[in-house]
Amino acid sequence: MDDALGSLMARFRDHLALERRVSPHTVLAYGRDLEELLEFVRGRCGRGARPGDIDKLALRSWLGELARRLSPPSLARKLSSVRAFFAWLERESLVRDNPAALLKSPKLRRKLPKFLSADHAGEVVEAPLSAPGSEVERLRDAAMLEVLYGSGLRVSELVGLDLDHVALEREEVRVLGKGRKERLVPIGSKARAALGTYLERRPELRHPRTGRQDARPLFLGRHGTRLGVRRVQTLVQRYGALGAGRGDLHPHALRHSCATHLLEGGADLRAIQELLGHSSLATTQRYTHVSLDQLVAVYDRAHPMAKKPTARRGQRS
Repeated sequence: MDDALGSLMARFRDHLALERRVSPHTVLAYGRDLEELLEFVRGRCGRGARPGDIDKLALRSWLGELARRLSPPSLARKLSSVRAFFAWLERESLVRDNPAALLKSPKLRRKLPKFLSADHAGEVVEAPLSAPGSEVERLRDAAMLEVLYGSGLRVSELVGLDLDHVALEREEVRVLGKGRKERLVPIGSKARAALGTYLERRPELRHPRTGRQDARPLFLGRHGTRLGVRRVQTLVQRYGALGAGRGDLHPHALRHSCATHLLEGGADLRAIQELLGHSSLATTQRYTHVSLDQLVAVYDRAHPMAKKPTARRGQRS
């Protein structure tokens, strides 16, 4: 990039990656959003664009163009990226005002998280034990599902686990979450047993030709290297179909199921927040809506006052 605005956007991406140490996925997402804004401003001001060329009116025009093809959540995310960029410019004393802060975010209808019933979650977690294929891989998959559902880990956190992150004797794992924040997460008795069984057979997962094996990762693929996110997603879909008839199952649904079932069992919302690694309690509070929806459904089915009275024969309506 050869203009001032483009150079500052590049510096901001470096700041995210090197100083704030956010995930590469987040850096790419912010970068794409800012690139789109840069191209819009260049179209109006030429390649010598500067931050001062972006005011509230310019941002409204940009968002107006995007609104023709994007949903409100996508627009809100792009506006969030621009706000973060200008907030950084303010902290660096590179601009005086943040024009993005003057704009309201699009109204969002927040989707409730998808989750499984406790019975279906149990069927999915146990599905590897009766599935065809290599026994050591089935034991690995059973342990993986137990940890995903039992501890509510994100799939990225699961594949990032190393052997030295696991303390079976203390029944906990050390997790590196969003923003590279570490937290200790408990593992239940079933997950602990499944991990112990898998770890006994883990040495068998090595490259069939060279015999090489990556010594660090907890979960290995059949060639002895760290299991990737895509592979875990595929496996969860497979066991979702086998166990619960859900071929669309995503690892995040197991995380949501963990939180929902804990809340229904009486767990404290703050404790669930700590377990899941949510920075905001508002994120965790989504699960209260799920439980309330279930309560309303039960009420509608069971409470006599919820049922419409049927008109007696001969009675005027």
